Amino acid sequence: MFLRFLDRLEEIIIASLMGAATLITFVAVVHRYLVDIPVLYPILFPIRLDWSQELCIYMFIWMAKFGAAYGVRTGIHVGVDVLIKRLNPGWQKGVILFGLMGGALFTFIVGTMGAKFVFELMGTDQVSPDLELPSWLVYACIPLGSYLMCFRFLQVSWTYFRTSELPHHDATNIDGIEVSPDAPVALGEA
Repeated sequence: MFLRFLDRLEEIIIASLMGAATLITFVAVVHRYLVDIPVLYPILFPIRLDWSQELCIYMFIWMAKFGAAYGVRTGIHVGVDVLIKRLNPGWQKGVILFGLMGGALFTFIVGTMGAKFVFELMGTDQVSPDLELPSWLVYACIPLGSYLMCFRFLQVSWTYFRTSELPHHDATNIDGIEVSPDAPVALGEA
């Protein structure tokens, strides 16, 4: 139950941040060009959107941190497995588990260092330039995203240890569309 809630929350955060950042960017660009129209100038000029770029940068950073955890969970991270596939199955499992645990350790260290940094920032009055958000709030994505990614590495490691199956993302699978086995293959896919 908790894992399904966490999965859904992760997806909602990523989609919401991506959608909101896209919308804010679109509004800012349209505003920039419409303000040059003489009739609209007196109406639109007082509307300040200087903060939009900074907010979108922060939103995309947060989205990337949570998106990386999503990538580990769903198996869409890029991996080079040419050498691993040449190993015998016993060695394969050990090397893959070593890599997954290495990823968990690395993200745990980054999360811990990020948490230390955020806690130190909480004691200061530093704010972001345009939005004047507390700096610790902006940087909180480092420990939160890194710890979530560490959890996802551990989750994938445990599942792989028990079942010998890694999450696999099939880029050709589209909901609602079925492809017959005898369908023509595009060049380069055979």
